[in-house]
Amino acid sequence: MIGLFRRMARVKLKYFVPGFVAFCFLLDHLGAFTHFFELDYHAAFEYPLEGDVRKWAEQLKRGDTPDVTPINDHTYTILKTAKGKCHDEEGHYVKQRVVYVVKSALSHFERREVIRRTWGYEKRFSDVPIRTVFLLGSGADVGVQEKIHEEATKYKDIVQGDFLDTYFNNTLKSMMGLRWAAEQCPTARFYFFVDDDYYVSTRNVLRFLRNPVNYPAYLEDPVVSFDDEADNRQQAPHRSRKLNQLVDFDLPEDVELYAGFVFHSAPHRHKPGKFYVSLEEYPFHLWPPYVTAGAYVLSRAALVDFYYGSYFVKRFRFDDVYMGILAKKLGIEPFNCEEFYFERKPVVAAVDYRYVVASHGFGNPRELEAVWNNQKMAGNA
Repeated sequence: MIGLFRRMARVKLKYFVPGFVAFCFLLDHLGAFTHFFELDYHAAFEYPLEGDVRKWAEQLKRGDTPDVTPINDHTYTILKTAKGKCHDEEGHYVKQRVVYVVKSALSHFERREVIRRTWGYEKRFSDVPIRTVFLLGSGADVGVQEKIHEEATKYKDIVQGDFLDTYFNNTLKSMMGLRWAAEQCPTARFYFFVDDDYYVSTRNVLRFLRNPVNYPAYLEDPVVSFDDEADNRQQAPHRSRKLNQLVDFDLPEDVELYAGFVFHSAPHRHKPGKFYVSLEEYPFHLWPPYVTAGAYVLSRAALVDFYYGSYFVKRFRFDDVYMGILAKKLGIEPFNCEEFYFERKPVVAAVDYRYVVASHGFGNPRELEAVWNNQKMAGNA
């Protein structure tokens, strides 16, 4: 009998050990063990460079030699600069209200064409100066590059860097956008960074920027309801005191607005995978709060701080997380607006997009154009 029990135990052990090993391997694959070694973000967050990034950024901004040597030198070359985009005919900077800085891929010619004649159309409102540029990397296809050159010559709105146009170079592309804006378009009031698969309402962008904290609630008051700035001026003789106060309202020049759909999330630890992050790359259990990189808006003050701060903060391969890390290091709090949609908001009726500022999920250019035209007819675009 004892021998029988021993044989049964050996048989069970024979199957148990491989099963246990496979179970542990699965847990490791899903990142379960990694979580035990994560650091508490709230108690111990730090990220290279450690120190007073804002102070160093201010020193660099003033043209002084910073206390520490920058670790990011923006050493890539901007091959196409869309030079003159923010200048008048005499070469002087023009104060734009909003500059759309659109992250695009080399082959997305049709998307860019549709954006130029829909939400990126620079003369959407005759008395509201708006500009649109497209950020691109580079590639090995000579034929595609020739078409890019023709496109840049025709529209003068292409900003192209000499780095590969790949997903994990989106951080570099965003940094190039910060640099281009700071160097080539420094007098704009706001900069709207957005991917080329988004629907955007310029009307609602302007409404949001007029009063971010109370958007869209302030538009529901019948005393203060209005459309765009041109309409306001036409109605000026009949406006109430309350309406005047809101129309004339604008953010102070030094306000550091970094706004969009704000995420509070954790790194993906399951491996392998596109979004897997090792402890060596990022050891904390949470990301700093960040705005999804698909669509976010920066005031001029915020853009300048992000640009100069980027010299002193190690790059991270996810551009939205990198912007969140920069914001954390600079002491800028991301501002959440529910009318920026990270996922596509369903369009059942025109009224569904009445206050939408931006919505993801419009990779089909023809669909984007159809929805935008529908919303324009409804007075929402």
